[in-house]
Amino acid sequence: MNPVDSSSEKSGQSFTALFVRRPVLAAVLNTLLVVAGLAALAGIEVRELPDVDQPVISVTTDYDGASAQTMDQEVTKVVEGAVARVSGLKSISSRSQFGESRTTLEFSDNVDLAVAANDVRDALGRVANQLPDDADEPRIVKADSDSQAIMRLAVTSSKLSMEDLTLLVDNEISDRLAAVEGVADVQVYGDQEKVFRVDVNQAALASRGLSVADLATALQSSAMDVPAGSLESMTQDIVVRATANLTTPEDFENVLIGDNVRLRDVATVTLGPDDGSTSLRSNGVQGVGLGIIRQAQSNTLNISEGVHAAVDALSKTLPEGTRIAITSDDAVFIEGALHEVELALSLSAFIVVVVLYLFLRDWRATLIPALTMPVALIGTLVAIYMVGFSINILTLLAIVLATGLVVDDAIVVLENIVRRRAEGMGPRAAAVLGTQEVFFAVLATTATLAAVFIPLSFLPGQLGGLFREFGFVLAFAVLLSSVTALTLCPMLASRMLGKSEHEDHGLLGRFGALFSKVYKRTLHSSLSNPLIVVVVSILISGAAFATFGLIQNELTPQEDRSMVMLRLSAPQGVSLAYTRDQVQRVEEKLQPLVDSGEIRNIFSISGQGATNSAFMVLTLAPWSERERTQNQIVQDINAAAATVPALRGNVFQTNSLRIRGAGSGLQMALVGSDHEKLTEAAIKVVDQMRNSSLFQTPRLDNEPTQAQISVTVNRERASDLGVDINAIGTSVQALLEGRSVTDVFVDGDAIPVRLISSTQPINDPTDLENIFLTTSDGRVVPMSTIATLQENAVSPQLNREQQLASVSFSSSLNEGVSLGEAVEAMKAIAEPLLPSGARLVPLAEAATLEENASGMALTFGFAFAIIFLVLAAQFESVISALIIMATVPLGLACAVFALVITGSSLNVYSQIGLVLLVGVMAKNGILIVEFANQLRDRGASVREAIESACSIRLRPVMMTMIATVLGGLPLVLAKGAGAEARIALGWVIVGGLGMATLVTLYITPVAYLLLARFSKPHAHEEERLKSELQDATSAANDAGEPRWIAAE
Repeated sequence: MNPVDSSSEKSGQSFTALFVRRPVLAAVLNTLLVVAGLAALAGIEVRELPDVDQPVISVTTDYDGASAQTMDQEVTKVVEGAVARVSGLKSISSRSQFGESRTTLEFSDNVDLAVAANDVRDALGRVANQLPDDADEPRIVKADSDSQAIMRLAVTSSKLSMEDLTLLVDNEISDRLAAVEGVADVQVYGDQEKVFRVDVNQAALASRGLSVADLATALQSSAMDVPAGSLESMTQDIVVRATANLTTPEDFENVLIGDNVRLRDVATVTLGPDDGSTSLRSNGVQGVGLGIIRQAQSNTLNISEGVHAAVDALSKTLPEGTRIAITSDDAVFIEGALHEVELALSLSAFIVVVVLYLFLRDWRATLIPALTMPVALIGTLVAIYMVGFSINILTLLAIVLATGLVVDDAIVVLENIVRRRAEGMGPRAAAVLGTQEVFFAVLATTATLAAVFIPLSFLPGQLGGLFREFGFVLAFAVLLSSVTALTLCPMLASRMLGKSEHEDHGLLGRFGALFSKVYKRTLHSSLSNPLIVVVVSILISGAAFATFGLIQNELTPQEDRSMVMLRLSAPQGVSLAYTRDQVQRVEEKLQPLVDSGEIRNIFSISGQGATNSAFMVLTLAPWSERERTQNQIVQDINAAAATVPALRGNVFQTNSLRIRGAGSGLQMALVGSDHEKLTEAAIKVVDQMRNSSLFQTPRLDNEPTQAQISVTVNRERASDLGVDINAIGTSVQALLEGRSVTDVFVDGDAIPVRLISSTQPINDPTDLENIFLTTSDGRVVPMSTIATLQENAVSPQLNREQQLASVSFSSSLNEGVSLGEAVEAMKAIAEPLLPSGARLVPLAEAATLEENASGMALTFGFAFAIIFLVLAAQFESVISALIIMATVPLGLACAVFALVITGSSLNVYSQIGLVLLVGVMAKNGILIVEFANQLRDRGASVREAIESACSIRLRPVMMTMIATVLGGLPLVLAKGAGAEARIALGWVIVGGLGMATLVTLYITPVAYLLLARFSKPHAHEEERLKSELQDATSAANDAGEPRWIAAE
């Protein structure tokens, strides 16, 4: 061996020899790694995905009876203006609808949610006096106002009335559930609180010279409870409480509201359930529904566990005939997906061990790399715990993929030791020298794979968080595999290997020998005709580039989460009762699916957001208990909803990334300064979308079809008659909405007192004109004397994005249409129709898809650059780095073909696979190039070096490739919860790497032959440096300089 070689390999030899001489030390170190990993497992959080939630805060403000336009002008703009300057605010969006304003604030990733909530609270406190007097105080929730509940519960009773059931939920159940750690809010549906209804007879009131405003003023003292103080003397101290509470309908009817006029003369008082703004049915039974809203950055599994415990405790104390049922739970999908990944991990480990045995054909040789696998994988748990990551679907997928990768280093080391043993070396010498030869290759491949994932840490937003944990776990597992390969593997080989492992026997042995012979011949031909190989490579790359456009581009594959959500809408202006009846018809149409067992629960809410809208959550049977997929069942659900002509329905499905508003297909908005102009343009855009074959049921999210009556008051006329303008609002609201005057306490419970008018209901505009008002001189006049009415159509909801007016529209996509394709088509359609100053903005998944596209381009650019620089530094040669990188584009081309052939899409998971593929391709190239460089250093020519290196390293390259490919096979064959994500990732690895194996075996040697001639062997540089140092030392000695100078 060249002396230069021996000096450069001393470090590897001494390192390996230490563990061969001290086997107990090697065993103890690796055992400690396993023990630490098992100990860390107990402290690692388990969740669905890495914690990639954006810090989100919602501000909700209620203002009874206010129209969407009033809410937008008087509430939403004030709230937005207040919070717009809060530190760390990333985006702001809001929606104003009848009686309610919701503003959603999204903050930068590094913002502390609790601090942001305090800042928002302070900002709102400074503008509290700018909000309308009758508006409720803004409520701040640490969650997205649009977020779907992660759990839904139904409280039903065969004994309690709806108002008593509502009281039970308010007093005992909702607060207990809201106290569960991680719960941001508990939404209540279908509640009907107990109220005193004061049903006013307008004619009787007017005949006595009184107005509704007078009545409201008289009733405001109905809950009188004055803290009067105490009576104190030398011997006693008595507390005095002054009350004049009204607790029964009879008490109210006896109230004097004027001279000799009692309330019973002009109104009827009853105690009963309020009409309610929503109605809930759970499996056909009316009840009260509860939606558990998850706090941003909290854990769904922990919340589910806490809610289940709370429900079990509450169930023991509920009244007879009352029950709480959990109708849907996201944790079921998460636990199912985690279990499926754990099964895939076990199967992958088994497959890898079988592959090793088939190649090595000796149980002792197989046991050596098989033992290094659990050490590296379990040891990875230590790193996960130390950096605060979690065990989730992505980190478990990383461990599944690592199963094939972590044995690679052990295979390379073991195969070289076996080769040396076959040459007649003793077991310990073979272990030391065999490991020493591949010492640098193992370190180089490990560093390269780890370097692939460095750029992923810099990706912004949610996707950066996803890639970060996946990449870190995979990189650390590979890093540990190199440690075990260089410590545990040679030690075990020196003690366990026999003498006959190298002998080929049996059918597999003959096949291996035949394959090796065929490869040598084809490789010789390829090296003799390198130009043909280059041309074929260019053609393959070009074909892949052309084929890439055929791949669908989407954010995530559509997942079977065993739960379907259905949005339903009736014509604008219909009543809650009408919507409820239509929803009941849909439930009846879905009954065959319930009878077949495919649908387990139907949770329907009528009046969700508006009286004409409804929302249904359909929980499907578990994956193993049904034959059809979720998509197939969805087609039947859509067909059932379509048979109810009064309703328009669309199914949407959430995805794992919890993107705001996701699941509705394509969502975009026109943003500008004027809602009316934007609405006109949006209607034209939607009309154009209907002519396209890409879109299915395009629609405006808020069509301007809500009938609205504008009451315009003539101030001069009102002044002349002495009519109080403020009394108009009180009267109208009381008679239309049922205005809440005050609350009274009955048995400790607060019960609202509400004014209504059902004897003379307000059913059409002429009834509004006949509402009576009192003048200053006591006369009663109809409202028509001072006001005019005008009817027009408006949007039921006004949206804003970044404090600008926004009109959104959405559409489902036809079969085979990707989200990326739809976004590009939308831009082309909208461009000529945009009003001046307006722009088209992608929302929800479309927005994240655009961020992802630019981020991934940057990531791949960084990955290529970093791998190239790491390789150049490791080999001390730019040429060697270029040779290894030559295979990477062709590897990606093979992955493109795999995606096209299997019909897979380009999504977050397949992109993760592509980044991993870059590292694996480079890793295999290193094994060949590094050994060829060693042979050149020993005096071989470029052609001889690469041919010998390919022949000798054929078996380890094939073993590592096949172990990695077959190790990923369980992902491709995935079933059950979360299978779509695993399949997307698996096809890139199995299909791409499987086809890329041949690329590595032929492209790498041809690239080496063409490029390596331009670089000199390292041995030349080493010899030149050594020669110059010797000359310098000799010259110094001849000049009589001190020895220490000569030595230097």
